[in-house]
Amino acid sequence: MTRHSFSLWDPVLAAGAVKAAFIKLDPRVQWRNPVMFVVYVGSMLTTALWLQALFGEGEAPAGFILAITAWLWFTVLFANFAEAMAEGRSKAQAASLRGLKQSTTARKLARPDRAGGWREVPSTDLRKGDLVLVQAGDLVPVDGEVLDGVASVDESAITGESAPVIRESGGDFSAVTGGTRVLSDWLIVRVAVNPGEAFLDRMIAMVENAKRQKTPNEIALTILLVALTLVFLVVTVTLMPFSYYAVTSSGAGSVVSITVLVSLLVCLIPTTIGGLLSAIGVAGMSRMMQANVIATSGRAVEAAGDVDVLLLDKTGTITLGNRQASAFVPAGGVTEQALADLAQLASLADETPEGRSIAVLAKQRFNVRERDMASLSATFVPFTAQTRMSGINLAGEGGPRQIRKGSSQAVRQHIEALGGTFPADVQAAVDAAARNGSTPLVVADGREVKGMVELKDIVKGGIKERFAELRRMGIKTVMITGDNRLTAAAIAAEAGVDDFLAEATPEAKLKLIRDYQSEGRLVAMTGDGTNDAPALAQADVAVAMNTGTQAAKEAGNMVDLDSNPTKLLEIVETGKQLLMTRGALTTFSTANDVAKFFAIIPAAFVATYPQLSALNVMGLASPSSAILSAVIFNAVIIVALIPLALRGVAYRAVGANALLRRNLLVYGLGGLIAPFVGIKLIDMALVALHLV
Repeated sequence: MTRHSFSLWDPVLAAGAVKAAFIKLDPRVQWRNPVMFVVYVGSMLTTALWLQALFGEGEAPAGFILAITAWLWFTVLFANFAEAMAEGRSKAQAASLRGLKQSTTARKLARPDRAGGWREVPSTDLRKGDLVLVQAGDLVPVDGEVLDGVASVDESAITGESAPVIRESGGDFSAVTGGTRVLSDWLIVRVAVNPGEAFLDRMIAMVENAKRQKTPNEIALTILLVALTLVFLVVTVTLMPFSYYAVTSSGAGSVVSITVLVSLLVCLIPTTIGGLLSAIGVAGMSRMMQANVIATSGRAVEAAGDVDVLLLDKTGTITLGNRQASAFVPAGGVTEQALADLAQLASLADETPEGRSIAVLAKQRFNVRERDMASLSATFVPFTAQTRMSGINLAGEGGPRQIRKGSSQAVRQHIEALGGTFPADVQAAVDAAARNGSTPLVVADGREVKGMVELKDIVKGGIKERFAELRRMGIKTVMITGDNRLTAAAIAAEAGVDDFLAEATPEAKLKLIRDYQSEGRLVAMTGDGTNDAPALAQADVAVAMNTGTQAAKEAGNMVDLDSNPTKLLEIVETGKQLLMTRGALTTFSTANDVAKFFAIIPAAFVATYPQLSALNVMGLASPSSAILSAVIFNAVIIVALIPLALRGVAYRAVGANALLRRNLLVYGLGGLIAPFVGIKLIDMALVALHLV
């Protein structure tokens, strides 16, 4: 699938967001955000007060009420715009996915053995359990499992990877996805889903913001914001009688107007985070989608940010997944360079990754280069499953020279047939390599054993540093492998993981996850096989590979379209970025409200209590200017923070304490300072323009 990266202020998205901002003024939509609903009601109330003022019955000048009313409506619209921008990015991604859906004709089979032939039916008529035949050049009509056949499949429309993949019956590579194309041979596929339930349909539903449910943490934060709003609402309503009593009892001053009280309420309730909270959540799912990961819900994305244990498969995640030459171990009396020279000669015709790695290691260690085979009169001996050896025959004065490389047992039989013996030191090296989980290949020249090449599943470059970052964040890494404990311990130490599970079975994985969860920890893991399904269903964050089985994808709560096991690290970082963004903006909003208190409280009540003018620490021009400046700043700051809400706070691999200190320093202190500076500048502009 083509990855989409939309500009924060993409003209098309921005235009759609502006339209959506007005559509969202529907009370049924506003009610879903309680904090902004209070601003919405306040806007309607001041609108009514302005209309009343036009007929000479206003509690304040009509111009002042109009200005307050306009900026209150802007506050609501700006919050709607932030949410609409985030939703617009998701809708654009969903639209691109819909473009992949094609109505196709399927060859429906009556029986798996093709007896009775097939008939063409629309793909929309297929139901779970139906059998279809897909031949070279055909689009796979719907998601399913391969029952028979082996074929090369182009999945670039889904994954974005141009290289075709092999799909066959049995194993962990039997799942096919609707919309992909068979390039060669044929497959008999059993339909796995009913219409509307296909993977592509679920992908579209997942990225549509309308399907996004609030996460538990988001609900908890919303409840807190509502509670704060209710507190300020009660306080504001209570202040009106006190203001009236102060005026009537003293005979001086004036009663605080409803317009001023509404302004006070809007500026003191947490409108900044209330207006951006939904946008932060939608943008988090959008960023996950840009990483080619489909999350079934916002809960899964958020859980990724709270994960403190990662279970990682060794092969393909921690290691490269294919064995590579790592060392030359010569026999007694043989130099390492001489052994490397012979091993490279025996590997020249070996096109396997192992054979090529031997040639590369010889070149890197001893600068052994390719030879002119014509001048050597060489003939190659290819590797076969029967001989388990490969090599080369060279013409020489003493007769043909036989150089062989292969398993220790195969080479032993070869040299003994020629009258040679297998040296004890080489056998000891072979046994030691096998105990360590390496693969030993023995090299012989004629009937003499020259040494051993050790093949290892190489730990990926940079993976140790990634694990160190996770450790600093308080995340424990656990390697899962089917290797014996000795081999697992060696690789775990080299990779830098915190723990490992050796000789892992599905039952052992499931028990390990439950043990961690019983300690109150959140666990994440990846998997692709049917045997991974129980553990994926148990894990808090379960990332299924797109190349895996249908059972694995149904058990997980995320699907990695790239089928890259190391993507789990990126998923955790994206989840933490979501939480960091929400925490940072909540800190900023709270500090912001505290600072606005010093601007608007003295201005709101100075007419009733003249002595409050001493608290005008900003030196604002007048009460009207102070109130209007605070309302304008309260609206504008939402727009200023939209890019941060959509892009997210820059991810840093630091612990919780360090992150808290940084939030308080950057966003807490920034939230305190920004209103003083912003409100003062707006006040100066209003005075300069003679608007107050």
